[in-house]
Formats: sequence, structure tokens, C-alpha cells
Amino acid sequence: MTSRVRQIRSRRSTALRCAAPLVTLALAATGCGASVTPGRTGDSPRSPTTSDAPPAAASTPSPTQAATCTDRYFSGMTTAQRVGQLLMGGISAAHPDQAQLRTLRDNHVGAIMLTGRSTAGTAATRKTVDGFRGQADQVGDRRVGLLISTDQEGGQVQVLNGPGFSAIPNGLTQGSWPTATLRSQAAGWAKQLKAAGVDLNLAPVADVVPAALGTRNMPIGSFKREYGHTPETVTSHSGAFAAGFAQSGVMTTLKHFPGLGQVIGNTDTTANVVDSVTTASSSSLEPFRAGIRSGSPFVMVSSATYTKIDPKHLAAFSPTVIGQLLRGKLGFKGVVISDDIGNAVAVRSFSPAQRAVNFIAAGGNMILTVRPSTVPAMTQAIEARMRQDTSFRAKVDDSVRRILAAKQSAGLLDCH
Repeated sequence: MTSRVRQIRSRRSTALRCAAPLVTLALAATGCGASVTPGRTGDSPRSPTTSDAPPAAASTPSPTQAATCTDRYFSGMTTAQRVGQLLMGGISAAHPDQAQLRTLRDNHVGAIMLTGRSTAGTAATRKTVDGFRGQADQVGDRRVGLLISTDQEGGQVQVLNGPGFSAIPNGLTQGSWPTATLRSQAAGWAKQLKAAGVDLNLAPVADVVPAALGTRNMPIGSFKREYGHTPETVTSHSGAFAAGFAQSGVMTTLKHFPGLGQVIGNTDTTANVVDSVTTASSSSLEPFRAGIRSGSPFVMVSSATYTKIDPKHLAAFSPTVIGQLLRGKLGFKGVVISDDIGNAVAVRSFSPAQRAVNFIAAGGNMILTVRPSTVPAMTQAIEARMRQDTSFRAKVDDSVRRILAAKQSAGLLDCH
């Protein structure tokens, strides 16, 4: 996830505007050819049951309409603008840094993650977000809307607080509720994010932490971020959370694929975090499988190493994890987003340029960095590789189309 863990330890203390159901986003992505967290960012919705399924929107664009709209934007973009769409930069929700915002603007960055901890409330947050949106790129006379995200899981992982925001309980507490209750509550939390101008929640957590490991699991269990200790509970409750958000028109993110439930170390603060248990057929993948089946628009990939899936690469840099397992076996059609690779200790042995290129080359789409200072090196490296490698350029173009499809479904593109 992101550096939030350090913030939490020191203190201890997402919007589908057109209300399109998540499955529509998956279809739109296909038609177009397409934390943070104290342990990471990105959450997973399980596949809602029939009763949990979000209601159909009456005026959802067809996949063909979405493709036409996103193609128009894509064809009008410069290379630098396309590359900028691949980045999500972290900006403090409470104290936005103008120099960091300029860095994001100068590099055409298309998404912002609100980080840290804010008590400003919904109205003040909306004012801040509206200010960010004014710096979004234009293609012709049309603005490419900024995608605004945050980490609003609950418990110790809740960036936005104050007037208008509920105090959301941790995952274990949410997992003890009936799924109908959780879905209803999640719909309310999503409305609060939408009022604050947030398009995407980097949640729910789809990681299954075994009861025997519990709080020794530093990224998830130690913060009680998991919905439960079995695939069944995590599947049903991550799905209810996602369904509630879809009902209120805010996108969600399944995280942290292929799961951080079996590790000890936290990739935000520890190098060489290894899962030697999870396989490509483990039951702990069920929350991700179900969430993908129900149309999750985003999946976040972890920065741990999974020795029984791909022992040679971090998951975020693994064509096996992203291409063969997530895209191939699980059939995910949406946007693959990284956990934070700007400040996380897990990726410190790689330069920012290497991190960006490795992630895109492995099949990833959107790079999350909570350190805007890493953005120039990342964008320059991607552009340089595009000039040298036509297959890499094709991966960039595919990623941009998937991201634009998500933005179109969120009402962030002018498709009239």
C-alpha cells in the first residue's frame, strides 16, 4: 500500500458519477480494448449475490458509445498526455503542496490520490478537489477529467474525516455484520465520498488473513483490515462493500492481489516480503475471483513475492501474476493499479524509472506513487521505452484506453 502505515504508527491514533454499475465498466473497458494504505491501497469487492447486485442504471452508455468517446480522446492526445494518464500521484488531503501539484500538472498526471489524514469534512474536501480538477489536461476543447481517489476502508485506514464523514469501523467489525447491513452502510459511505468529489475508493481489502496468523500479519491483520479469516467471509463482505459503493456511484478497488494475508512483513516498510503459501489455485483467491466476476473496475497488485506463482519477480513486476493469473485465469478486464511504488521499501532496490517500466511491461496499467517527486523520472522512462519497443508502446496504449474507459464510466469525460 502506501506510507500510511508509518503515519498510522506515528499517530496510532472513488465516483461512478453516471451511476453505471460495475459490470458496465468492465464491458466498457472491453469495448475500448480496455494506499495509501497501511499495508497498501486497493480493495476487493467479492461477487455480490443476486440480492447484493447493484441496480441497473437507466442511461448507461453502451460499450460501443464508450469506445467511440474514449477513442476520440485517445486519438487527440500527445504521447506525453497518454503517459500521464498512467500515473496516480499522492497529494496530502489536509495540506496540499502546490509544488507537488505543479509536478503532477507539468507531467500531465491524470489521477490524484488524497493521502494522510484530514478532518476538514466533505464540503472543504470538495472545494480542494474542485481546485485540483482545474489543472486537468485538455484534448482539443475537452477536459480529460482527473480521477480522484483515496483510502477509505475504515478503522485506522480512513483518510477523510470531519463534518459529513462517518467514522467507519475496521474491516473485522464490518465482517461481523449481516451483508445487507454492510451494503447499506457502504452505500452511505460512498455518498459521502461522492459529495467530497471522490471518484474511486482504494478498497475493499480482499486479503484473507488466517486466524492462526492474525495480528502477526503486519500489513492487514495488525490493523484489523480484513473482513474475516476465511475466504467465504471475505468474499461475501468485500462484495457487499463493493455493491454498496456501486449503488451510490463510486468505484472500488480489489486489493492486494494475489493477497497479503499469508505474509508477515509490510511492503510499505519492509523489503523482501515473501508469501510461500499462495498458489494460482488457492482458495484465498476467491474474493478476487468473485469481485472480478461481479465487475470490479480496479484491482490493486501487491509488491510482495509469491514463490509458488512467480519466485523471480515482485507481483507488481510479474507477467505471470498480472498477465497469466489476473488477466488470463481470472479474466479481469479493468484497470490494474499498483500498490504504492513511490515510497514503499519493497521497491527501494529499483529506481523510480525501473519501477514504472517494469510495472507497465508486466501488464500493469496505472502506477500509484505517493511521492510526486518520482513522477518525472517515471514518465521519462516510459516515453524512452516506448520509442525503443513497439510492444511496450502497445501496452501503454492499451493501458490508456482502459483508464479512459474507467473515466468515461465515472462521468469524467465529455462524451456528448
